Amino acid sequence: MASGKAQFLEAGKQGLAAGGAGGPSSREEQLEAEIAELHTALGEAHAQLWVWKKSAEGRLAPSRTSR
Repeated sequence: MASGKAQFLEAGKQGLAAGGAGGPSSREEQLEAEIAELHTALGEAHAQLWVWKKSAEGRLAPSRTSR
């Protein structure tokens, strides 16, 4: 029976031989795509918030004719 360390080392060798060090896995690619999508959504939300704040400032500020 092989020790846990020997099994770990063998699994690592097999993973490297299978291309584990060659490039990103499909899971990593999926996560990168999700990050890019979330960055886009965050940017859009930030822009909407900025527009809403500017719109609210215009409605809440005293009008020039009331002075």
